[in-house]
Amino acid sequence: MEDGTIMAIHRTSRRITAAISASLLLVASAGITSAAAQGQSTHESAPQSLCALARMSGTPQIPGLRVVYLAPLGDPAAAHHWQNIIAHQTEGAPGAAKSLAAAQFANPTKRGVMIWVETDGTVYWAVEDHLVPTHTDGADRNDNKYIDNSKTYHQVNKDTSIGVEFSGNYPDVTRGATDAQIAAWRILVKVLRARYGIPLDHVYAHNWIDFKDARYCEGCALATMARQWGE
Repeated sequence: MEDGTIMAIHRTSRRITAAISASLLLVASAGITSAAAQGQSTHESAPQSLCALARMSGTPQIPGLRVVYLAPLGDPAAAHHWQNIIAHQTEGAPGAAKSLAAAQFANPTKRGVMIWVETDGTVYWAVEDHLVPTHTDGADRNDNKYIDNSKTYHQVNKDTSIGVEFSGNYPDVTRGATDAQIAAWRILVKVLRARYGIPLDHVYAHNWIDFKDARYCEGCALATMARQWGE
C-alpha cells in the first residue's frame, strides 16, 4: 500500500475517533447535567419543617400558602414581643385586601393590622413585625360572654397581639370567610404561632375581647376553627 493511501486512512481514522469521542462527551455531559438538575431539584424541593420556614427572614414561601410580602421578614428574635393572635373581619369588598394592605404598609402604625387575607386566600404581609399597628379597642370586653375575660381584659390589645384581617364580608357582614380564606388561615395561624411562640389558647376573635358589631360575631368562627384544629 502506498504511503499516501496509508496516511489518508490514518487521517480518516483519527476523524472518526474524534467524532465518536465528541459524541460520547456530549452524551456524558448531558447525563451529568441531568443528574445535577435532578439533584438540585431534589434538594430544592426537599421539605423543610413548617417551624423552620416560619422562622426564616426575607420572603419565605410556605407550601400551600400564597404570601405577598410588602414588608419582608426580619429576624424573629428582633420582632416585637407578640403574645396573641386576633382574627378580624372587615366590610371591605372582595378584592380590597391588596389596597388596604398597601395603605397599611405606607403607614404601618395607623389603625389596621399586620396581615390581610383576600377572599381568594392570598395573604398580604403588610407590616414589619417589629412595628405595632393600631387595632382592637383596648380589649375592653369583661362580660365573659365567649371566654374568660379575666385573662384578656386590657391585656389582649394592640401592644401584645398580631391582627389578621379577613376581607370581603360586604355588604352582608354575617357572611363568613371563604373556603380559600379558611384554607389559608389553617396554615397561616400555625406559621404565626411557630414564628413567635404563641400558645394555641392565645388565638382570639375580635369579638371575644372587644364589644363589636352586634349584627355578627367578628372573627369568632375563625378563632374557633383555629383552636379546634389544634397543634
